[in-house]
Amino acid sequence: MELLYASCVGVLVSCGVFLLLRARTFPVVLGLTMISYAVNLFLFSAGRLTINKAVVLGTGADYADPLPQALVLTAIVIGFAMTAFVVILAIRGRADLGSDHVDGQIIKSATDSKEQK
Repeated sequence: MELLYASCVGVLVSCGVFLLLRARTFPVVLGLTMISYAVNLFLFSAGRLTINKAVVLGTGADYADPLPQALVLTAIVIGFAMTAFVVILAIRGRADLGSDHVDGQIIKSATDSKEQK
């Protein structure tokens, strides 16, 4: 179970880093979102992966740690707000610059240079 969980976190981080290195804003936003999901999974696993234990303290002696669950819930809300802000910022940048490239410059391909000649 732990190997599968760690593999999922690793895949999310690697895909997020790959998307962060793209030249357009939408893949960058998706990369940030994937990395935030990976961090949420990592925080959730910090409370140990337990099966058939109570979520909160009750009459039983075995219970799951509620702190990582609270941290993940808070991180989900903050991640959603961050994603909404970055999407609005990307839309505004596209409207102002006329391009959605991260550096604001359009990369000219070989076919574009042939058409201009």
